[in-house]
Amino acid sequence: MFNCLTEYFKGWDEGSAAAITELESFHQTYHLDSNSISNIVSLVNLGAGVGALFSFLLNDRIGRKMSLRVYSLIYIIGSLISCFSSGNAGPLYVGRIVAGLGIGALSVVCPMAISEIAPPAIRGLMTLWYNICMLSGQALGVFIVFGCSIHVAPSKALQYQIPWFTQTFAPSLSILLSFLSVESPRWLLLDHEHDKSLAALVELRQLPADTDFVATEFNSMASHIEDRNAGLGNNSSLQIIRETFLVKSNLRRVQLTIIIYILAQMSGANAITNYLPTIFGMIGVTNSNVKVYSTGLYTIAKLVCCVAASLFFIDLVGRRKSLMIGVSVQIICHSYLAGYLNIYQANKTNMGKSSTDAALAFIYIHAFGWAIGLYSLPYLFGAELWPNKIRSFGGALSQCFHWLFYFAITKAAPSMLTNLHQWGAFVLFIGFCVVALLYTYFMIPETAGMSLEEINKIFERPLLLLAGPLEPLENDRRAQ
Repeated sequence: MFNCLTEYFKGWDEGSAAAITELESFHQTYHLDSNSISNIVSLVNLGAGVGALFSFLLNDRIGRKMSLRVYSLIYIIGSLISCFSSGNAGPLYVGRIVAGLGIGALSVVCPMAISEIAPPAIRGLMTLWYNICMLSGQALGVFIVFGCSIHVAPSKALQYQIPWFTQTFAPSLSILLSFLSVESPRWLLLDHEHDKSLAALVELRQLPADTDFVATEFNSMASHIEDRNAGLGNNSSLQIIRETFLVKSNLRRVQLTIIIYILAQMSGANAITNYLPTIFGMIGVTNSNVKVYSTGLYTIAKLVCCVAASLFFIDLVGRRKSLMIGVSVQIICHSYLAGYLNIYQANKTNMGKSSTDAALAFIYIHAFGWAIGLYSLPYLFGAELWPNKIRSFGGALSQCFHWLFYFAITKAAPSMLTNLHQWGAFVLFIGFCVVALLYTYFMIPETAGMSLEEINKIFERPLLLLAGPLEPLENDRRAQ
């Protein structure tokens, strides 16, 4: 559970950072223009991209638990720098980037650790609880800032410092809980700690080592753990990078995870999330309190939808169908919003209340499509598709692209909404959602219920056959 708790960091930051910059005490202290405020909000994503990419240098060397402690400490340091920057924009920028380094690295090691310890039947559910914690943290961050805006006087720096400081609570708790947790059995096998690995698996499954369930799972893991000198060379960082890009089956994983992360960002969902008050204003909501309240409700709606996705879709319906359902819902919602905004700009005074209410409803329905599809699945794919030897680097690479495109869409969204006359931005989002739907149908394999070792078989196929039926895999297993 401590692995899931780490996503509170990003959610808490996402929910509070932009809101903190709207506090009167913040404006009185920093006197920043809109571009500088945009940098404060988005720089954490740039730092996260760098942190994610370089996390592979530690993840396999010091283990999942120790990596989590190091990255959590980095995030705490960044939050404290932001808290006590005392009106100096430079240290505030540094604090945001340092916090991002921790967030990005944690986004690699934590889903990876969860996928390594989870039983195949509920791996999707357990990995998605990482996302659920992020949304819980996001809602908590919004309401903490809202509470400070009401109960702390604007003349006091504490009004904006308290939200920064409370961001250190979750990582501190996560570090403490990590001492009560179990290390990943697969990482212990990679480190040639077979006895410790078996002991860890026994503790995780709460079953004796000689039971068929534990023995079968451990033997499967042990038989598929690559030797540290296997592949193209030893286990050095350079050799792992070479193996990732020079082995065809691994290159197929690279293209799949990177493309799905790009499509997730370009589908427009994070543009809506980060600039929801602005979009509410576009569709006719003018009251600032209503905007804040509606933004909080949207966060809660995403949380509820993500819980539903983890319980009823990802493992039961399957990865592919969940993605296609989610993207289809996004296309429908974007289509209505594009049409509404196109008409609303020319007929603001004649628009009926029912059409405006429908636009608000489609924003919340969009949260459902996003939660069961392009929000949840890229994290899961980035954690479960990689073979053991390169899982750390593969996860780092995919998360790096995730954060860099997140940074790009966060910076570009205001210009897109302005230059494309608002409604045109949603037409662009529709186009990318259609591409995502087609890509899922033709290229995304189904991995629900399969062990991490069984997933390796999928990527031995040619690129265009990745999404093919599973019968060949069953034949392969029978032949073995």
